[in-house]
Amino acid sequence: MVCFTGTVWTAAAHAVAAVIGSGVLAVPWSVAQMGWLFGPLALFTFAVVTYYTARMLADCYRTPDPVHGSRNYTYSDAVRACLVLSKERIVFHQKEPNADCKAKVSGNLFMLIYGGVEILLSQFPSLEKITILSVVAATMSFGYSFIALYLCIEKFASHHDLKASNLTGVDVGKNDISQSTKVWQSFQALGNIAFAYTFANILIEIQDTLKSPPAENKTMKRATLYGIGVTTAFYLSIGVMGYMAFGNDAPGNVLTGFHEPFWLVDLANFAVIIHLSGSFQVFAQPIFTVYEKWIASRWPPTSFFLHVYTIKLPFPRPCLFQFTLCKLLLRTLFIILTTTIAMMLPFFNAVLGFLGAISFWPLTVYFPVTMHLSHSKVKRRSREWMMLQSLSMVSLLVSAIATVGSIIDIVHRLEHTKLFSAKL
Repeated sequence: MVCFTGTVWTAAAHAVAAVIGSGVLAVPWSVAQMGWLFGPLALFTFAVVTYYTARMLADCYRTPDPVHGSRNYTYSDAVRACLVLSKERIVFHQKEPNADCKAKVSGNLFMLIYGGVEILLSQFPSLEKITILSVVAATMSFGYSFIALYLCIEKFASHHDLKASNLTGVDVGKNDISQSTKVWQSFQALGNIAFAYTFANILIEIQDTLKSPPAENKTMKRATLYGIGVTTAFYLSIGVMGYMAFGNDAPGNVLTGFHEPFWLVDLANFAVIIHLSGSFQVFAQPIFTVYEKWIASRWPPTSFFLHVYTIKLPFPRPCLFQFTLCKLLLRTLFIILTTTIAMMLPFFNAVLGFLGAISFWPLTVYFPVTMHLSHSKVKRRSREWMMLQSLSMVSLLVSAIATVGSIIDIVHRLEHTKLFSAKL
C-alpha cells in the first residue's frame, strides 16, 4: 500500500521550487518593456489566472467526485479521466564591468557538467522521493531572489534618481529601438511572464504526494495560494525595483547587470544553479513517468523495465543507488537532448518567452477550464460557461502573440550568433 505523507507545506515548497525559477531573473526586463502601466498589471493578471485555473485543476485530481473519486496520478491521467472518458473532443566573473567580451569563456562545459548532475538526480524513482531536493531548491530560490532584490534596491538608492519614468516602457528611438521592435519585445515579455508562472503541468503530481484527510483538493488549493502568493510578491518586488534601478536598460537576466560585490553576485548565481538542479527534476519527473509508461505498455515485461540494479556507494553511512536499465537509458537520453538544445540556443529571454508562450494556454488555461466544464457539468452557454470560454480565448490570443514575438527574437539572434556559442 502506498503511503502518502505530503502536507500543505511540502506541496507549497514543491510549488515555489517549480514556479520561482529562472523566470524571475527576466521579470525586470519584462516590466521594462511594458512600463509602469502594463508591467505590474501583467504580473498580477497572470498570477490571478494561474491561481484560478489551478483551483479548478486541483478538483480534477479525483474523478468523478473531487473528494472520494478515483485518483489521477498525472496531469495526462486527469485529462484522460475528465475529457477522453467523458467523450469530450480534444484538439490539440569575475571580469571587470567593461571587460572585453572576447575574454568570456565558453558556457558549454558548464552546461555539460549540469547535464551530468541532472542525469544522476533523474534516477530518483518519483517526485515524492525528492521532497528534500525540492525544499532545498525552494530555499535557493528565496536566496537569489532576495539577493537580486537587494542589489536592485542598492543600485537605485545609490543613484538617487528614478531611471524608470515611462508608463509604457522602452522608448521608441532610443538605442535604435523601432516601433516594431518595441511591439515584438513587449509580446515576448508576456511570454517571459507566462513562463515565470509555469505550474499547472506538475500540480497533479504534487497533489499526488499529499496525505488525507483533509481532502487533497482542499490542501492543494491552500498550497497553491501560498505558492503563487509568495511568487507574485517576489515578482512584483523584483520587477518594480529592477525597473527603477535600470530603467529601459534592464538586462534580460537581472544578475548580469551587477558586477559588485563579486562574492554576493557569485553567491546568487550559485543559488540559481542549485535551484535549477532541483526544479528541473520537479518538472522532469512527470515527463519521465508519462513516456516510461507509454513505452512499457507497448513492450512485453522484461528485465529492461522491471529488474532493479543496486550499487552500494562508498559513503560513511550505508547508501544504496538503485536503478533500472529503462530509467538509466531513457532518462539519460532525455537529458542529453535537453542539454544539447540549451547549448545550441543560448538565448535566455527569447527561449523563456517561447516556452512560456506555447505552454501557457494549453496547460494553464485550456485543459483546466475544459476539464472543469466537463467535471462539474457546467451547462453550455450559461454565464459560467461563457466566462470561462472567454478566458480561454483571450489566453489563446496572448499566447499566440507572445509566441510570435519570441520566434522573431530567436530568428534575429540566430542571424548574428553561431550555434553552440554560449558565453559566460
